[in-house]
Amino acid sequence: MAETTGEGAQGGSFFNKERIKYSPEEEARLERQHFWRIIDAFRFYRVHVQEQVKRAERQFLSLPQRHQNLLPNVLSNLARISQCADHNQDILQAIVHNSLHMFENIEYGEREDPRKVRPSTTFDMDKLKSTIKQFARDWSETGRAERDTCYKPIIQEIQRLFPSDQYDVSKVSVLIPGAGLGRLAWEIARLGYICQGNEWSFFMLFSSNFVLNRCEKVNSLTLYPWIHQFSNNKKSSDQTRPIIFPDINPQSLPLDADFSMVAGDFVEVYRDSDSWDCVATCFFIDTAHNVIEYVETIWKILKPGGVWINLGPLLYHFENMANELSVELSYEDIRTAIVNFGFHIEVEKQSVQTTYTENDRSMLRYIYDCVFFVARKPAELYFNDEEEEEDDDDDQQQSSPPAAKSPRREGTDTLT
Repeated sequence: MAETTGEGAQGGSFFNKERIKYSPEEEARLERQHFWRIIDAFRFYRVHVQEQVKRAERQFLSLPQRHQNLLPNVLSNLARISQCADHNQDILQAIVHNSLHMFENIEYGEREDPRKVRPSTTFDMDKLKSTIKQFARDWSETGRAERDTCYKPIIQEIQRLFPSDQYDVSKVSVLIPGAGLGRLAWEIARLGYICQGNEWSFFMLFSSNFVLNRCEKVNSLTLYPWIHQFSNNKKSSDQTRPIIFPDINPQSLPLDADFSMVAGDFVEVYRDSDSWDCVATCFFIDTAHNVIEYVETIWKILKPGGVWINLGPLLYHFENMANELSVELSYEDIRTAIVNFGFHIEVEKQSVQTTYTENDRSMLRYIYDCVFFVARKPAELYFNDEEEEEDDDDDQQQSSPPAAKSPRREGTDTLT
């Protein structure tokens, strides 16, 4: 994702890989602690926003009365923001309720007093507010234009590379690391491909679990994702305008669709060689401590002849974070590493402009000038040592590598 923050900076199980290795018991304790810290952030949301509103009220009331009299709508707008926060909290409570037992193979126990609201850090609250905006990006009509610029090029490339008239697409496996709230992976599965999303952020996992598994009625739910933005509003009403979701029924996948979401660190979960026909990364590779480790992992897990499709910027998440490994490379350097690994770059566009969770009415809007490429892991590397009489068979495999259902790694945290 394109945020500059990462959960790992605040502790929990997602620590810098250079740090000391913990015992399995300590790992489990840290994981449990991290889980409940994110649950606490969801529960603390209303209090956090109310504190912001109260501060704004105090600031306004500190103005001279003659100035206050010139602004008759300010207090009523702040009251409206507070009401919107209450509504957002209702949705967040539903997300939490459906997250406590969401994993098939792990339980995190119970809190001693689940009703108690525990304060959260500004870091965690910023991450939660960013997650609320993800609903607009992935599952509302408001985000359609953004999805078209980010997701559509990837989907079209998958369809070009694995067309349904030449492949049994039900046997073509596509992996989406950094899947967020799951819309890109869902759209690919809807086209008949095997598709698995991978995500490590509990903020995203809790929210994707809710929308993918608990939402059925189209446009039945409402969120107010822009109430946290007190600057750069042209109209006061822009701050409190709603988005409705989901814009499509997530339960409407075909019965034979092969779609899943897996929780965990990408480089830790995906270790099986030659497993995937396609890896598609969207606003993902800059989430790495070491982006070359991502390149290495993708090279390893792709089948011979498999393809890596990427779209995104390089807004490195761990840059300037204390005690976090972060190697910030230019695209030129990353491209050199990609080629040196052995990838063949077949498509490359170095200027694809798009936005990320954009507030389209804000007076400040960011445009990302992204890189888009398709890189293939050559099939021919695996046949150099074959006898000459097998050349015909090899050529056939190069032109149309076998697309078989990829193995699933046992023991991963799979969402129910």
